[in-house]
Amino acid sequence: MIVAEAGHDDRAMQTLSAPPVADRVASPPMAPLKVAALCAVAGGLLAISVPPVGVWPAGIAGVAVWALLLADQPWMVRARRSWLVAVCWLAPMTVWMWDLTAPGYVIATVVFAGYFAVAAIAIPPGPGRWVALPGALILAELARWSFPYEGVPLATLAMGQASSPLAQPARLGGAILVSALVLIAGVALAAGIRRQWRAAAVAAAVVAVTVGLAYVAPQGTVVETLDVAAVQGGGPQRTRATASDARAVFDRHVQASATITGPVDLVVWPENVVSVEGELADSAVQDEILAVAASLDAPVVAGVTEGISSSEFLNASVVHLPDGTVGERYDKVLRVPFGEYVPLRGVLERLAPNAGLPRRDARAGTTPAVIASPVGPLGVAISWEVFFTPRARDGIANGGEVLLNPTNGSSYWLTQVQSQQVASSQLRAIETGRWVVQAAPTGFSAIVAPDGTVVERSDIGEQRVVQHTIERRQGSTVATTVGSAPLVVAALGAVAAGWWLQRRHGAPRPGVTPPATA
Repeated sequence: MIVAEAGHDDRAMQTLSAPPVADRVASPPMAPLKVAALCAVAGGLLAISVPPVGVWPAGIAGVAVWALLLADQPWMVRARRSWLVAVCWLAPMTVWMWDLTAPGYVIATVVFAGYFAVAAIAIPPGPGRWVALPGALILAELARWSFPYEGVPLATLAMGQASSPLAQPARLGGAILVSALVLIAGVALAAGIRRQWRAAAVAAAVVAVTVGLAYVAPQGTVVETLDVAAVQGGGPQRTRATASDARAVFDRHVQASATITGPVDLVVWPENVVSVEGELADSAVQDEILAVAASLDAPVVAGVTEGISSSEFLNASVVHLPDGTVGERYDKVLRVPFGEYVPLRGVLERLAPNAGLPRRDARAGTTPAVIASPVGPLGVAISWEVFFTPRARDGIANGGEVLLNPTNGSSYWLTQVQSQQVASSQLRAIETGRWVVQAAPTGFSAIVAPDGTVVERSDIGEQRVVQHTIERRQGSTVATTVGSAPLVVAALGAVAAGWWLQRRHGAPRPGVTPPATA
């Protein structure tokens, strides 16, 4: 709810841009509807920066409006405004969840927006906010990526920059550093609007120097080239596994594989296009996959689900070799909550027995995210895992020379998840210095270069093979070596420094702060 402010009814943007005396005098109050409109503008700009819209400068502009909305405001106002900004950002970009669970969509939007409301309380209202704001909001973003249930890193600030120059520093500090740079760039713009030139110049310099360093940082070295084929069998979107003909899905991928042209070194099939009850080794389907590998004289990495009991199944990528043998497998470690397993299943089934929860849970894998193959070690991030920096880092740290992302987005409404997954593959490529091969049964399938360039991508629903010559690469980037811990320390330090500056310069003069707020 928005509570009316007493005071003037000045134009909203004039209020936002007017520089306070020494940046210490509180801004005049705004009418509630103007506050709500500006929060919607800030959140909307953040939303359209994220794929599938993907207008990356809008993310910086959205942060700038957000920062201006917090200037000189009491903690409760900062929290309320930040919550509304986050709702207007996250709600439209995660609307695909509505098709799966409408209550879950509402709860997730409200709760994750609350992370940013709490973070806003940690941002001082005075001049210290220029330092503290990026630190506090990046901690909220990182928390959203991590908790609960390993987090939901969708519709992120970093995704909106996957094709922008700000994406390149991912090789220094991962996607979370990219999000931090969006916030710092937004602060530079907001400070410039307020004519706080020193703050604007410092923030802009931090962004420029970080981007410059990214271009000279280690990116790995080339070992040799590979001809790879990501197979997309095609078929309708918005279909559930329970409503699909597993044999038809499998046959479409066999048919598509027959269209591969020329010699190929590696074939990648999507996640769970092979579905069997019991072990794959006991099924005739395995012989059919081996026949495909033999016909192409290349290993086929196939996505397999195995029903091992009435309550559990396995989700794995399995190497099938052209000599008729089966190689290594990687079982998915990071599962989709309420999609591949149900937290608190017993409680939820008693409270909502007809909620349509998955009847079986995926058993989480325990091995490193890498598989051996005749063309070298391959890092693997199955579907959901590609949204998480640590999963790709695990595969590459354990020797992966290419990163595979077999996925299945056919269940989802719209193309938000699929578009954001391609953006995540771009970020994982930059972070690790590896080529990424993304294979999906109904799209998008893609090949992504180590600099994040999408060199080829399929369309939704089509039967197609995305084929390209890529590189096996070795070596580490800064991001795969140090992870995100240094940025967490820097963010905490920025919040502390912001409050130190606030105390040094003093709070807004008594009697100037609006007596009522929005």
